[in-house]
Amino acid sequence: MKPTLLLLPGLMCDAMVWSAQVEAVGHAANCIVPAYGNLNSITAMAEHALNAAPAGRFSVAGHSMGGRVAFEVFRLAPQRVERLALLDTGVHPLAQGAVGAAERAKRLALLALARRDGMRQMGQQWAPPMVHTSQRDSPLFESILDMIERSSPDQFEAQIQALLSRPDAAPLLPMIQCPTLVMCGKDDAWSPLAQHVSMHNLITGSRLVAIPECGHMAPMEQPEAVGSALLAWLDGQPSGIHIR
Repeated sequence: MKPTLLLLPGLMCDAMVWSAQVEAVGHAANCIVPAYGNLNSITAMAEHALNAAPAGRFSVAGHSMGGRVAFEVFRLAPQRVERLALLDTGVHPLAQGAVGAAERAKRLALLALARRDGMRQMGQQWAPPMVHTSQRDSPLFESILDMIERSSPDQFEAQIQALLSRPDAAPLLPMIQCPTLVMCGKDDAWSPLAQHVSMHNLITGSRLVAIPECGHMAPMEQPEAVGSALLAWLDGQPSGIHIR
């Protein structure tokens, strides 16, 4: 029987974000992409993902907010996580003081825009910095807007609440002993390479991959590179992708 691979989407993403990777690794793993619905905490999302997996051990890959959910899956059930992949994500909770207040205000302003003008209009303002500059005004960017539009303002509000109350995953890093892939777009302006280097340095034996000419939406921007890295991770082999 094939092993199970949980693929956890990020903020306002659905199964489409992982579609190319499901196709790429489907011969090697039984892929499950949970939908969060209106769940409004990272812990609730992680519990939902655990319930979606069959009994026993599994591998888990999380992108963006899904990376934070993957950390929480590990915290809740470390004995079940066989492999861990963290894509374009971070570990820190909402900052204290003015920095945290600014993040909260920006997120709530986007929610107000979504309720007033619709999800696609919100996405047109929010999403451009999330992709490599070469992908803006492209068919790929339109598909990202389509994905955002499939969600609702209520789902957006729930996921914003989850991110604003996100747990601090940093203490987990030195506890992770399973084979771990830390990967991001080299040009990710939202979750930059530097913070992935920091995560990699604290996770024993982890592999770090930076994908050239790629922003925050790595699974959609560079699907072949991400699929190849995930296959190598599942097989326990070097990824073949180098940082420059």
